[in-house]
Amino acid sequence: MGNREWGNETAVTQFIFLGFGNIPQLQILLFLLFLIIYIVTMAGNILIVVLVVADQHLHTPMYFFLGNLSCLEICYASTILPRMLAGPLTISVSGCIAQFYFASFFAATECYLLAVMSYDRYLAICKPLHYATLMNGRFCCQLAAGSWINGCLAIAIITCLMLQLHFCGPNEIDHFFCESTQIINLCCTDTYLIELVITILVVLFTLPPFALTVVSYVCIISTILTIPSTTGRQKTFSTCSSHLIVVTVFYGTLMIVYLLPKTNTLRDLNKVFSVFYTILTPMTNPFIYSLRNKKVMEALRKIVCKCADFTRIPN
Repeated sequence: MGNREWGNETAVTQFIFLGFGNIPQLQILLFLLFLIIYIVTMAGNILIVVLVVADQHLHTPMYFFLGNLSCLEICYASTILPRMLAGPLTISVSGCIAQFYFASFFAATECYLLAVMSYDRYLAICKPLHYATLMNGRFCCQLAAGSWINGCLAIAIITCLMLQLHFCGPNEIDHFFCESTQIINLCCTDTYLIELVITILVVLFTLPPFALTVVSYVCIISTILTIPSTTGRQKTFSTCSSHLIVVTVFYGTLMIVYLLPKTNTLRDLNKVFSVFYTILTPMTNPFIYSLRNKKVMEALRKIVCKCADFTRIPN
């Protein structure tokens, strides 16, 4: 049912996700777990967006970028989790490539947004006197728009090439979403061009934001270490510690999945590590940024108080 004739071979029209099917006894538990994660992810990130839009005290560059990141996490989670929850574990070839495009687009955009947020913290800590002038409203919009556009362009080129591939079996994807290496491994035509293009685009579009993030934090840490008082160092570091945690988790798991040698042990663990940057990171980001941020917590208290006053029935 999932095949058609292509040349002298049977062309695949559907893929089958193996996902976490090798542990059938945990399927119900995994379904409930991922359902809870999706609900928490949506609620947490929507709340961050609402707070950033509604509270005047959060109308600053740092929270503007945080709102963008939360919007992205809503889209990112919605690209992968609903498909995992809905079943069945089959997807058309075109649907798989579409999921690959959106998942990769949001991941690439997150790299740029994290770099922009790092640069914002660099200016705030290392060049505080020039911060307001440099990080004005127009420049913030340009940085945010550039992040989304760059993520879109990089993945669009790869997707166009992926649409030219032919698949003639096998049709099993040993993952829980359509990931590039999994799709390419199932192709029955020459993949040299697309693998070369992916390598070039990764270097051109991924290394610059990663390098900007690293350089920004090297400068930030160097500046913090020059502050004489312990209290001053702790107070300054607290303004970027939440973002540093998110960057470390996001890039750390990406490196484990894509850069380490593909040994049998790591291949089995790839799906587990992929859960971190595709599913857990979007869920935990609102908590990391809000629980460690007094302004966000204060804005949340104001919203709660307003809702309580609105719903209170007068005597």
